[in-house]
Amino acid sequence: MNVLVVVPTYNESENIDRVLRRIREAMTEATVLVVDDGSPDGTADIAELLGKELGYIEVMRRHGKSGLGSAYRAGFRWGLDRGFDAFVEMDADLSHEPEALPDLVGALSGGCELAVGSRYVPGGVIPNWAWHRRLLSRGGNVYASSLLGLGVSDSTSGFRVYASTVLRRIELDRIRADGYGFQIEMTYEAKRAGATVVEVPIRFVDRIEGESKMSMIIVVEALGLVTWWGLKRLAQNVRRRTVATQGVNPLP
Repeated sequence: MNVLVVVPTYNESENIDRVLRRIREAMTEATVLVVDDGSPDGTADIAELLGKELGYIEVMRRHGKSGLGSAYRAGFRWGLDRGFDAFVEMDADLSHEPEALPDLVGALSGGCELAVGSRYVPGGVIPNWAWHRRLLSRGGNVYASSLLGLGVSDSTSGFRVYASTVLRRIELDRIRADGYGFQIEMTYEAKRAGATVVEVPIRFVDRIEGESKMSMIIVVEALGLVTWWGLKRLAQNVRRRTVATQGVNPLP
């Protein structure tokens, strides 16, 4: 299986060396694509030097901070154009442990098209999280799964792997969300595209070096988007039932 690991970065100079070395140890033949949004701290330069040492590391330099979702979409398009079979999403801050990559990627061999690294299935671990963070994360996941019919315990997880087949069925240009919202939207669109989703337990840890990119604005935006998608899904279901029971034409 030809695997591409997409790692978005912005000011990750304190972590990029360790994360790339650990990815290479865990997945010796995978290609890593660092999608850097113009980091002023030299993250892209460090990644390029490591590419010469470790091999199979590419760097996509983008001008300006365009967001997580935009970085992943750009990485997916790059990989699809080059014929990769599996596409890994993971953060550069070591909250996603590279040692879990073989299990995540291996899950695709069972026939699924999306394997989600899950904190909320048996075996999933979140050490050192305060109760209010757990409540917010778990509550958001329950809300998204219930409203959108996902059947996924951790749809906000950013550690996951897609088969190329499902990415080709999803209209990536129509995906607009970032942060938590991007992960939920991609899960929703993968399910709508007929993908089988499995959850693989992971250990999620807080970053040690650098600053977190997550904010309350991103969380609120994600919840707002989930509500909007849920209302659209409800309206579509009502139209379908109307057609089935009354034989009238659905609204355009």
